[in-house]
Amino acid sequence: MCQFLTYARILDPASKYGTYDKLDTYYEKPQVEYQHMIRFLDILDRNSDQYLKHLFDNSENIVKRDTSVMYYDCTNYFFETEKPDEEIVDEVTGEIILGPRQFGISKENKTSPIVEMGLIMDRRGIPISMCIHPGNTNEQLTAVPLEKEVIKMTGNKKFIYCADAGLGSYNIRKFNDMGGRAYIVTQSVKKLGQEIKDIVFNDSNYRLLSNDDAITLKEMRTFNKKDANNLSLYNDFAYKVIPANTAMDTGLYEEKVYKNGRTKKVKAKGTLHQYIIVTFSRKMMEYQRTIRERQLERAKKLLRLKDPEKIKKGPNDIRRFLKNTSSDTANYVLDMDKIHEEEKYDGFYAVATNLDDSAKDILAVAQNRYKIEDCFRIMKTNFDARPVFLRKPERIRAHFLICYTALLIYRLMECKLDDNLTHVTTSNLIKTLRNMNVVNMDDMYYKSIYSGSQALDALERCFELQLNRKYYRPSDLNKIVKKFSK
Repeated sequence: MCQFLTYARILDPASKYGTYDKLDTYYEKPQVEYQHMIRFLDILDRNSDQYLKHLFDNSENIVKRDTSVMYYDCTNYFFETEKPDEEIVDEVTGEIILGPRQFGISKENKTSPIVEMGLIMDRRGIPISMCIHPGNTNEQLTAVPLEKEVIKMTGNKKFIYCADAGLGSYNIRKFNDMGGRAYIVTQSVKKLGQEIKDIVFNDSNYRLLSNDDAITLKEMRTFNKKDANNLSLYNDFAYKVIPANTAMDTGLYEEKVYKNGRTKKVKAKGTLHQYIIVTFSRKMMEYQRTIRERQLERAKKLLRLKDPEKIKKGPNDIRRFLKNTSSDTANYVLDMDKIHEEEKYDGFYAVATNLDDSAKDILAVAQNRYKIEDCFRIMKTNFDARPVFLRKPERIRAHFLICYTALLIYRLMECKLDDNLTHVTTSNLIKTLRNMNVVNMDDMYYKSIYSGSQALDALERCFELQLNRKYYRPSDLNKIVKKFSK
């Protein structure tokens, strides 16, 4: 049952009933009742830990896994329901268990309940494991428990934890500073203490990432980019390595747990030996200023509004550039101090790490974080992970396990193609798979109703399934099905 639910998620994503309704379109024509499909979701959820380990162990037989770096991130899926799941009290332990659909912070700014997914992947962009939490769960509390599961799964292998700033709290860094592990996490320059900020904006000790030549921020900001001789400099980065133990105020907080079970963020007091690698890019500075100029044009249009309730500032919207200069009336103007303060950070990017490796190698690892965002995009866009037409918590979790399995299969296929020196885009590969249909010709033979393509040729060279023919005998297809079942 699991294989057909996974196939359907890749080839024709639909509701579970929609998948059941189309089972007869598969060559094998599985004889499964709808209730059996739904009950399978309950079984899958109960055995999720063993299932995830099974997937990881067997994926090693297909593609060589590189677990030297593990990337972690979280995303949310919203549900078409107006109320969250009710709390359930465990009759034995008295523990309050929240249903997965809860109100939480969503990037889409929707008011619907959401479910949170955590995903961890290896250096090649192949998923290793996942977790599902209620939508109101603090994502910083999800990283360490999942890491502990992965440590057991991989046999306690050492690795580098890599994540963005939202998943790089003091507790997470401290955990990955033990057991031979390491971390590379994005560091917000704005949240650094003033002592370190002064070092960041100081012109001394900056070097070019490409050749380690000395350079200043002033030179990076003022060189003539139209000069062809400066093209390499325009694409280069200036960097500086700053020793920054926690005692120097890196803007980190840790979760303090009180006796009543409540948690509170407090300033981290422990000592954590780490470095902050700060980079500056002229290209990034100009890009950020172009974006801000567009935002300012939109902010100027809002100045016509006099209702202060309609001008609530947010951390990332254009209304943050407006301020009221009168305590009695609505007299809004551009907040030039705010604008100039933001401009100070244009072009800067930073990561924090406890590694002693070269800045170039560390930044190269951090730059691969885009692959985990790409994983989420594939699940949401290509595999239609939502909307979810399920209500029970165990079935919702099982649904995302199926989506995870589909993603894993796709990534393994992609890496297998890359190992054979063939790269196929996501859209081309999935489109090719979805078009590969055959029709029964009077029970004598099958005729393919798809045409050849570069993606199909790449798949054939890699997997040798002989799927690039026009006609097939039933025995031919039976051999292919048997090969898939191994």
